[in-house]
Amino acid sequence: MLVSEMIPFSGNPLDRASERRPDAFWLAERRRDPTSLILPLWRLKVLVTQEPPRAVFLPPELCEGLAAPEVVCVFLGLDEGRACFALDVSAAAEEVLAAHGAFRELRGAAALLPAKDLAILGQAKALIDWHQRHGFCAKCGAPSMPADGGSKRVCRACGTEHFPRTDPVVIMLATHGEACLLGRGKKWPPNFYSALAGFMEPGESIEEAVRRELLEEAGVVAGAVRYLASQPWPFPSQLMIGCFAEAESRGLKLDDNELADARWLERDQARALLKGEFEDLRCPPPFAIAHHLIKAWVEKHG
Repeated sequence: MLVSEMIPFSGNPLDRASERRPDAFWLAERRRDPTSLILPLWRLKVLVTQEPPRAVFLPPELCEGLAAPEVVCVFLGLDEGRACFALDVSAAAEEVLAAHGAFRELRGAAALLPAKDLAILGQAKALIDWHQRHGFCAKCGAPSMPADGGSKRVCRACGTEHFPRTDPVVIMLATHGEACLLGRGKKWPPNFYSALAGFMEPGESIEEAVRRELLEEAGVVAGAVRYLASQPWPFPSQLMIGCFAEAESRGLKLDDNELADARWLERDQARALLKGEFEDLRCPPPFAIAHHLIKAWVEKHG
Protein backbone atom coordinates (compact mmCIF):
# COMPACT_ATOMS: atom_id res chain seq x y z
CA MET A 1 0.00 0.00 0.00
CA LEU A 2 1.38 3.39 -0.97
CA VAL A 3 -0.08 5.32 1.98
CA SER A 4 1.68 4.40 5.21
CA GLU A 5 -1.18 5.54 7.44
CA MET A 6 -4.93 5.94 7.26
CA ILE A 7 -6.00 9.28 5.82
CA PRO A 8 -8.25 11.20 8.24
CA PHE A 9 -12.03 11.20 7.60
CA SER A 10 -11.69 7.72 6.06
CA GLY A 11 -11.93 4.39 7.87
CA ASN A 12 -15.47 4.91 9.18
CA PRO A 13 -16.10 2.00 11.59
CA LEU A 14 -19.91 2.14 11.52
CA ASP A 15 -22.01 -0.59 9.95
CA ARG A 16 -24.23 1.63 7.81
CA ALA A 17 -27.01 -1.00 7.95
CA SER A 18 -28.63 0.34 4.79
CA GLU A 19 -31.18 -2.48 4.82
CA ARG A 20 -32.61 -1.00 8.04
CA ARG A 21 -33.12 2.53 6.73
CA PRO A 22 -36.59 2.00 5.17
CA ASP A 23 -37.96 0.50 8.42
CA ALA A 24 -39.49 3.54 10.15
CA PHE A 25 -40.67 1.48 13.13
CA TRP A 26 -37.18 0.07 13.76
CA LEU A 27 -35.61 3.53 13.45
CA ALA A 28 -38.13 5.02 15.89
CA GLU A 29 -37.37 2.27 18.40
CA ARG A 30 -33.63 2.84 18.08
CA ARG A 31 -34.18 6.60 18.41
CA ARG A 32 -35.79 5.98 21.83
CA ASP A 33 -33.39 3.23 22.90
CA PRO A 34 -31.30 4.52 25.87
CA THR A 35 -28.26 2.64 24.56
CA SER A 36 -28.34 4.49 21.24
CA LEU A 37 -25.88 7.30 20.53
CA ILE A 38 -26.65 10.84 19.37
CA LEU A 39 -24.09 13.17 17.80
CA PRO A 40 -25.38 16.73 18.29
CA LEU A 41 -24.32 19.41 15.80
CA TRP A 42 -24.90 23.11 16.37
CA ARG A 43 -24.67 25.20 13.19
CA LEU A 44 -22.54 22.38 11.81
CA LYS A 45 -20.12 22.61 14.73
CA VAL A 46 -19.38 19.32 16.50
CA LEU A 47 -19.46 18.70 20.25
CA VAL A 48 -16.07 17.64 21.61
CA THR A 49 -14.45 17.28 24.99
CA GLN A 50 -11.32 19.29 25.79
CA GLU A 51 -8.93 16.89 27.51
CA PRO A 52 -8.48 14.55 25.83
CA PRO A 53 -10.30 15.75 22.70
CA ARG A 54 -13.07 13.30 21.86
CA ALA A 55 -16.37 13.44 20.01
CA VAL A 56 -19.32 13.53 22.41
CA PHE A 57 -21.94 10.83 21.88
CA LEU A 58 -25.03 11.41 24.03
CA PRO A 59 -27.96 9.18 25.03
CA PRO A 60 -31.25 10.13 23.37
CA GLU A 61 -32.89 11.52 26.52
CA LEU A 62 -30.28 14.29 26.80
CA CYS A 63 -31.15 15.53 23.31
CA GLU A 64 -34.93 15.59 23.66
CA GLY A 65 -36.39 18.99 22.85
CA LEU A 66 -33.14 20.45 21.51
CA ALA A 67 -33.98 20.19 17.81
CA ALA A 68 -36.63 22.06 15.84
CA PRO A 69 -39.71 19.92 15.04
CA GLU A 70 -38.95 19.63 11.33
CA VAL A 71 -35.29 18.62 11.80
CA VAL A 72 -34.34 15.09 10.79
CA CYS A 73 -32.41 12.80 13.10
CA VAL A 74 -30.07 11.15 10.61
CA PHE A 75 -29.29 7.47 11.08
CA LEU A 76 -25.54 7.00 10.59
CA GLY A 77 -25.22 3.28 11.29
CA LEU A 78 -24.48 0.78 14.02
CA ASP A 79 -21.53 0.98 16.40
CA GLU A 80 -21.11 -2.50 17.89
CA GLY A 81 -24.87 -2.98 17.66
CA ARG A 82 -25.82 0.44 19.04
CA ALA A 83 -27.61 2.80 16.67
CA CYS A 84 -25.80 6.07 16.01
CA PHE A 85 -27.65 9.21 14.89
CA ALA A 86 -26.72 12.80 14.03
CA LEU A 87 -29.03 15.59 15.19
CA ASP A 88 -29.05 19.29 14.32
CA VAL A 89 -29.59 21.15 17.61
CA SER A 90 -29.11 24.64 16.17
CA ALA A 91 -32.53 25.64 17.52
CA ALA A 92 -31.11 25.46 21.07
CA ALA A 93 -28.55 27.77 22.66
CA GLU A 94 -24.92 26.95 21.89
CA GLU A 95 -24.23 26.50 25.61
CA VAL A 96 -27.07 24.04 26.18
CA LEU A 97 -24.70 21.05 26.31
CA ALA A 98 -21.75 22.88 27.89
CA ALA A 99 -21.63 20.31 30.70
CA HIS A 100 -20.62 17.69 28.14
CA GLY A 101 -18.19 19.62 25.91
CA ALA A 102 -17.89 22.58 23.57
CA PHE A 103 -19.05 23.00 19.97
CA ARG A 104 -16.11 23.47 17.61
CA GLU A 105 -15.58 23.80 13.88
CA LEU A 106 -14.72 20.34 12.56
CA ARG A 107 -11.82 21.57 10.44
CA GLY A 108 -10.18 23.15 13.49
CA ALA A 109 -10.72 20.06 15.63
CA ALA A 110 -9.63 17.57 12.97
CA ALA A 111 -5.97 17.47 13.98
CA LEU A 112 -6.89 16.64 17.59
CA LEU A 113 -9.55 13.96 17.31
CA PRO A 114 -9.09 10.17 17.10
CA ALA A 115 -9.47 8.64 13.64
CA LYS A 116 -12.69 6.80 14.53
CA ASP A 117 -14.38 9.93 15.87
CA LEU A 118 -13.23 12.03 12.93
CA ALA A 119 -14.62 9.61 10.34
CA ILE A 120 -18.05 9.48 12.01
CA LEU A 121 -18.15 13.24 12.53
CA GLY A 122 -17.31 13.79 8.88
CA GLN A 123 -20.24 11.60 7.84
CA ALA A 124 -22.57 13.38 10.28
CA LYS A 125 -21.57 16.89 9.20
CA ALA A 126 -21.86 16.13 5.49
CA LEU A 127 -25.36 14.68 5.89
CA ILE A 128 -26.72 17.38 8.19
CA ASP A 129 -25.28 20.04 5.86
CA TRP A 130 -26.92 18.37 2.86
CA HIS A 131 -30.34 18.32 4.54
CA GLN A 132 -30.02 21.98 5.47
CA ARG A 133 -29.26 22.98 1.88
CA HIS A 134 -31.72 20.72 0.03
CA GLY A 135 -35.14 21.41 1.45
CA PHE A 136 -36.77 21.81 -1.96
CA CYS A 137 -37.13 19.56 -4.98
CA ALA A 138 -34.70 20.32 -7.80
CA LYS A 139 -37.29 19.06 -10.32
CA CYS A 140 -40.46 20.99 -9.40
CA GLY A 141 -39.44 23.31 -6.56
CA ALA A 142 -41.86 21.92 -3.97
CA PRO A 143 -40.70 21.14 -0.40
CA SER A 144 -39.01 17.79 0.12
CA MET A 145 -39.02 15.66 3.25
CA PRO A 146 -36.45 13.29 4.79
CA ALA A 147 -36.92 9.56 4.28
CA ASP A 148 -35.13 6.32 5.10
CA GLY A 149 -33.45 7.63 8.22
CA GLY A 150 -32.23 10.75 6.46
CA SER A 151 -30.42 8.86 3.71
CA LYS A 152 -32.58 10.60 1.10
CA ARG A 153 -35.29 13.23 0.63
CA VAL A 154 -38.58 12.79 -1.23
CA CYS A 155 -40.55 15.58 -2.93
CA ARG A 156 -44.01 15.98 -1.43
CA ALA A 157 -45.48 17.08 -4.76
CA CYS A 158 -43.95 14.99 -7.54
CA GLY A 159 -42.40 12.13 -5.56
CA THR A 160 -38.88 12.62 -6.92
CA GLU A 161 -36.21 11.09 -4.71
CA HIS A 162 -33.08 13.08 -3.92
CA PHE A 163 -29.91 11.53 -2.51
CA PRO A 164 -26.92 13.13 -0.78
CA ARG A 165 -24.33 14.16 -3.32
CA THR A 166 -20.60 13.75 -3.17
CA ASP A 167 -18.59 15.98 -5.49
CA PRO A 168 -15.43 14.36 -6.95
CA VAL A 169 -12.29 16.50 -6.81
CA VAL A 170 -8.93 15.56 -8.26
CA ILE A 171 -5.94 16.68 -6.21
CA MET A 172 -2.61 16.02 -7.84
CA LEU A 173 1.07 16.34 -7.18
CA ALA A 174 2.83 17.04 -10.45
CA THR A 175 6.39 15.73 -10.52
CA HIS A 176 9.34 16.20 -12.84
CA GLY A 177 12.47 14.27 -12.03
CA GLU A 178 13.39 15.05 -8.43
CA ALA A 179 10.98 17.97 -8.04
CA CYS A 180 7.28 18.35 -7.25
CA LEU A 181 4.94 21.25 -7.95
CA LEU A 182 3.11 23.13 -5.18
CA GLY A 183 0.88 26.15 -5.58
CA ARG A 184 -0.74 28.88 -3.49
CA GLY A 185 -4.36 29.81 -4.03
CA LYS A 186 -5.35 33.47 -4.41
CA LYS A 187 -7.05 33.59 -1.01
CA TRP A 188 -4.48 31.54 0.91
CA PRO A 189 -1.91 32.94 3.34
CA PRO A 190 1.32 34.08 1.61
CA ASN A 191 3.36 31.18 2.98
CA PHE A 192 0.89 28.31 2.49
CA TYR A 193 1.45 25.92 -0.45
CA SER A 194 -0.34 22.75 -1.44
CA ALA A 195 -0.97 20.32 -4.28
CA LEU A 196 -3.17 21.65 -7.07
CA ALA A 197 -6.80 20.53 -7.16
CA GLY A 198 -10.06 21.00 -9.01
CA PHE A 199 -13.54 19.60 -9.48
CA MET A 200 -14.10 16.92 -12.09
CA GLU A 201 -16.38 17.84 -14.96
CA PRO A 202 -19.10 15.74 -16.62
CA GLY A 203 -17.74 13.26 -19.14
CA GLU A 204 -14.21 13.29 -17.68
CA SER A 205 -12.06 10.45 -16.44
CA ILE A 206 -9.85 11.00 -13.41
CA GLU A 207 -6.76 11.11 -15.61
CA GLU A 208 -8.32 13.65 -17.96
CA ALA A 209 -9.36 15.87 -15.06
CA VAL A 210 -5.85 15.79 -13.60
CA ARG A 211 -4.25 16.78 -16.90
CA ARG A 212 -6.83 19.50 -17.58
CA GLU A 213 -6.49 21.10 -14.14
CA LEU A 214 -2.69 21.16 -14.32
CA LEU A 215 -2.77 22.71 -17.77
CA GLU A 216 -5.46 25.28 -16.87
CA GLU A 217 -4.03 26.37 -13.53
CA ALA A 218 -0.28 26.12 -14.08
CA GLY A 219 0.31 25.62 -17.81
CA VAL A 220 1.83 22.21 -17.05
CA VAL A 221 1.47 19.46 -19.65
CA ALA A 222 1.27 16.07 -17.92
CA GLY A 223 1.60 12.52 -19.18
CA ALA A 224 1.20 9.48 -16.96
CA VAL A 225 -1.23 9.82 -14.05
CA ARG A 226 -1.17 7.42 -11.09
CA TYR A 227 -3.72 7.10 -8.31
CA LEU A 228 -2.59 7.14 -4.68
CA ALA A 229 -5.63 7.26 -2.41
CA SER A 230 -8.94 9.05 -1.80
CA GLN A 231 -10.36 11.00 1.12
CA PRO A 232 -13.91 11.91 2.13
CA TRP A 233 -13.81 15.66 2.72
CA PRO A 234 -16.89 17.04 4.52
CA PHE A 235 -16.38 20.73 3.60
CA PRO A 236 -19.10 20.42 2.52
CA SER A 237 -19.23 17.03 0.75
CA GLN A 238 -16.36 16.14 -1.56
CA LEU A 239 -14.35 13.06 -2.42
CA MET A 240 -10.71 14.02 -2.86
CA ILE A 241 -9.02 11.75 -5.41
CA GLY A 242 -5.27 11.91 -4.83
CA CYS A 243 -2.96 11.35 -7.81
CA PHE A 244 0.58 11.84 -9.07
CA ALA A 245 1.12 13.29 -12.55
CA GLU A 246 4.35 13.20 -14.55
CA ALA A 247 5.01 16.64 -16.04
CA GLU A 248 6.74 17.00 -19.39
CA SER A 249 8.70 20.06 -18.23
CA ARG A 250 8.98 22.54 -15.37
CA GLY A 251 7.69 25.47 -17.36
CA LEU A 252 4.86 27.36 -15.67
CA LYS A 253 2.11 29.65 -16.96
CA LEU A 254 -0.15 30.46 -14.02
CA ASP A 255 -3.85 31.24 -14.22
CA ASP A 256 -4.07 34.50 -12.29
CA ASN A 257 -7.66 33.75 -11.35
CA GLU A 258 -6.68 30.54 -9.59
CA LEU A 259 -3.11 30.78 -8.34
CA ALA A 260 -1.11 33.53 -6.69
CA ASP A 261 2.12 31.56 -7.00
CA ALA A 262 3.54 28.11 -7.77
CA ARG A 263 6.99 26.66 -7.43
CA TRP A 264 8.91 23.46 -7.98
CA LEU A 265 10.49 21.98 -4.85
CA GLU A 266 13.29 19.44 -4.92
CA ARG A 267 12.73 16.29 -2.88
CA ASP A 268 14.96 17.46 0.00
CA GLN A 269 13.10 20.77 0.08
CA ALA A 270 9.74 18.98 0.19
CA ARG A 271 11.02 16.79 3.01
CA ALA A 272 12.04 19.88 4.97
CA LEU A 273 8.66 21.46 4.22
CA LEU A 274 6.86 18.49 5.79
CA LYS A 275 8.98 18.90 8.89
CA GLY A 276 8.30 22.63 9.06
CA GLU A 277 11.95 23.39 8.36
CA PHE A 278 11.86 24.93 4.87
CA GLU A 279 12.21 28.72 4.95
CA ASP A 280 8.92 30.16 6.17
CA LEU A 281 6.67 28.02 3.96
CA ARG A 282 3.87 25.83 5.30
CA CYS A 283 2.14 22.85 3.73
CA PRO A 284 -1.21 21.20 4.52
CA PRO A 285 -1.53 19.42 7.89
CA PRO A 286 -1.65 15.62 8.18
CA PHE A 287 -5.46 15.53 8.15
CA ALA A 288 -5.44 16.67 4.49
CA ILE A 289 -4.73 14.28 1.63
CA ALA A 290 -2.35 16.83 0.07
CA HIS A 291 0.01 16.19 3.00
CA HIS A 292 -0.06 12.47 2.26
CA LEU A 293 0.63 13.04 -1.43
CA ILE A 294 3.73 15.06 -0.63
CA LYS A 295 4.82 12.60 2.06
CA ALA A 296 4.40 9.56 -0.21
CA TRP A 297 6.46 11.25 -2.93
CA VAL A 298 9.17 12.33 -0.47
CA GLU A 299 9.41 8.73 0.73
CA LYS A 300 9.69 7.69 -2.93
CA HIS A 301 6.38 5.84 -2.97
CA GLY A 302 4.99 8.16 -5.58
